[in-house]
Amino acid sequence: MNVINRTILLFVVIMTVCAVRAYSQDAVSILWKVDKVIFAPKDKQGNVKMILSDKSGNEKVREALMMQKGIDKKLYRYTKPESQVGIATLSLPGEETWLYMPAFGKPKKIDLLTRSQAFTGTDFSYEDMEPRTYSDRFIPKMLETRETEYVLELIPKSAQSEYSKVIAHIHKANSYPVLLEYFDKQKKKIKEATYVYEKIGSYWNAKEVTMTDLRKGHSTRTIMTDVKFDQGLTDDLFTVEKLKQ
Repeated sequence: MNVINRTILLFVVIMTVCAVRAYSQDAVSILWKVDKVIFAPKDKQGNVKMILSDKSGNEKVREALMMQKGIDKKLYRYTKPESQVGIATLSLPGEETWLYMPAFGKPKKIDLLTRSQAFTGTDFSYEDMEPRTYSDRFIPKMLETRETEYVLELIPKSAQSEYSKVIAHIHKANSYPVLLEYFDKQKKKIKEATYVYEKIGSYWNAKEVTMTDLRKGHSTRTIMTDVKFDQGLTDDLFTVEKLKQ
């Protein structure tokens, strides 16, 4: 190989490495923008209706009050139906999650090994409902750029995740997810979540999310109403002691 050919080869290698790094950096930047949109409010509260549907079309409806402060404090308190009243979940910093059910008599801590379990009987797992940024949870890689969306591959940072990867479809203009595809450790697609966003004031809010379990033919659709932002929610609302109230 002569000097000219070696120089050309070296140039191609350098440009390829630079392109890969730039592509990777783009994925990191896009995921950071998603986090910025989702966690923009200081706090948030609203009513959540959960519609659980099986493959025969049978439905169960639940309602809950949701409150969130910052990134990592989130409370769900069920208000309907009567059989669910009193059930509450609390997420706290450090991947700490608590569940209160009247039958327990006291709050129960959800350990890391049970995060793959269904979140109070829905198609969301406790891992899915963690109030943590995507950047904190995943390593992103750009797969494709489409007309209206970016497609990223998200690899969980935690070895205890139930997923091998998540394929995220991100709205180009507004930087929120429109579709998440979940794959198990055998690389098989097992769930998918679709999102519908609305703008309330200066914030984008996921007013409707549908999580479908492809293995069971079951889905959970959440609809959020009466949403309020930046109400000055206090820290004492997000304590284990308050779960029973």
